Amino acid sequence: MLDENTLGKLYEMRLNSMARDFREQLKDNSFSDMPFEERFGLLVDSEWQSRKNRKLELLIRKAEYVYPQACIEDINYEPSRHLDKGQILRLSFCNYIPECNNVIILGATGTGKSYISCALGVSANRKYYSTKYIRLPDLFAEMAVSRGEGKYRDLIKKYKKINLLILDEWLLMPLSHTEARDLLEIIEARCKKGSTIFCSQFEVKGWYQKIGNETLADSICDRISHNAYTIVLKGDSMRKLNGLRKEEFGLADKE
Repeated sequence: MLDENTLGKLYEMRLNSMARDFREQLKDNSFSDMPFEERFGLLVDSEWQSRKNRKLELLIRKAEYVYPQACIEDINYEPSRHLDKGQILRLSFCNYIPECNNVIILGATGTGKSYISCALGVSANRKYYSTKYIRLPDLFAEMAVSRGEGKYRDLIKKYKKINLLILDEWLLMPLSHTEARDLLEIIEARCKKGSTIFCSQFEVKGWYQKIGNETLADSICDRISHNAYTIVLKGDSMRKLNGLRKEEFGLADKE
């Protein structure tokens, strides 16, 4: 009876993993001779790990990655890509995030920019940093809606709080003046407050033409590039290579 009361209280306090393992201990006679401190330590460890796992799952779900299963360990270092494995591994330690430095990933369509950005994002989640993946066109749409609803400043504050923001399809198309102003608002709000990964087909010098307004372009690019790590992807499309690999060897995708 006492055990059932204890279990009920554990569940009521939402210590579900501890309750589950306590129930298992009661069923297993091998725990009978174990010191109380050791048994209790096992229960606490189980609950702690369970909560950490749930927190990680929630961070990944909230990030809304295009590749939620992406991970650093699965990145393909095909020689033609000219990827610096040491640089990728250093970035996976996430030291650039508390330093509020940025990462710029450059490469043609299909070279794996999005996958690598998501893998870096998941690495940040593993260290319990908050992240958000979004295509730049979707960000502009969100900002336009928030402006119409009178929630523009609330949206800026929301993006300011994110530890690592991933902006995909960065400056794929020329910006309107309003979009350029919106972009500066986001970049300025996050400057020295968080880190951002920019995935682009164009080198930084080509961003100025896409932004259009020279003054806004200078302000945006200066805030991004002066404290950024750059990854340049080369080689054939990873979609093409993965398609050939799957066809010939039946292997899973790696980007």
